[in-house]
Amino acid sequence: MLNIAIVGFGWWGRHILMRLKGHASLNVVLVVEPNVALHDDVRAMGARVLESYDTALSDPDVQAVVLTTPHMLHEEQVLAAAAAGKHVFCEKPLGMTAASARRSVGACRDAGVVLGIGHEQRFDPAMQRLKALVAEGDLGTIMHAEAAFSHNKLTGVPLGGWRTSKEFSPGAGMTGMGIHLTDLLIWLFGPVSTVQAQVRDRTLGWPTGDMVVAQLGFQAGNTAHFQAILNTPHFMRFAAFGAEGWAEARYASHPDTPGGEIQWSYCTKGSAPRHEVLEWTDAVVANLTAFADAVLRGTPYPWTDAELIGNIAVYEAIVQSSDRGETVRLS
Repeated sequence: MLNIAIVGFGWWGRHILMRLKGHASLNVVLVVEPNVALHDDVRAMGARVLESYDTALSDPDVQAVVLTTPHMLHEEQVLAAAAAGKHVFCEKPLGMTAASARRSVGACRDAGVVLGIGHEQRFDPAMQRLKALVAEGDLGTIMHAEAAFSHNKLTGVPLGGWRTSKEFSPGAGMTGMGIHLTDLLIWLFGPVSTVQAQVRDRTLGWPTGDMVVAQLGFQAGNTAHFQAILNTPHFMRFAAFGAEGWAEARYASHPDTPGGEIQWSYCTKGSAPRHEVLEWTDAVVANLTAFADAVLRGTPYPWTDAELIGNIAVYEAIVQSSDRGETVRLS
């Protein structure tokens, strides 16, 4: 059993606490929340609560921390956890710049602690199928991919909060949704070489914008484009196209919402498309379980350092491209 502290009790911290109740290998020892007005809510969910992150890091019962805090705090909190010898599961994004992500990865490696990341969609059954098709060459030479992750869950966030800020959450829907898509694209197709992006504010009046679209070029030669919109009903889709076939997944619900079906379609050259409905699985918990297995059993955690850092480099390039109106090339 891995004893963890959840740090931050906003929307996602609440979700994690709720989903981990009764987990076979993860035990929530306490929750850290600086806003004392939320402490009764934590206790009502059966957890001990502290105001101080430093106090949690000094607690010998805490083996790992799960960071569900605002983005701009991630690097500082990862470094503090690594220095205290605690394993770290950090919600996305790992950092706001590639240099920041590199420091976090380096600190965890130097301290010998496991670094997990909140990109649960790698554990989704449709993405697992797509990964196998790409890895085994069943789609042939990959030509292009399309991805979309949009919803309106956050439209009620007060203007002026960190989620609406261009300083703390640049790139509109990148930190909430788009960063998941770039993680999947890198996992499937390898390093990105070029980025062209646009950010717009169409309806919400947020300084960071309410939509982002991007075109990516990959070192392997293929391309991809994606969109993340903050003010439209839920829409989530991923498709990959190769010389020998294509595959597509469409999602009826957000990853945090049980029960939504996944419509899986697969077509190979000379054959009619095949369609199948896949059941929703809790990919969020699957990711946290993989993190626990890495800590407790030494099971390899399915991210490389290059992927962790490379995804933030792409995010940083998307922000730069949209600000400058030009293509950004990654080394």
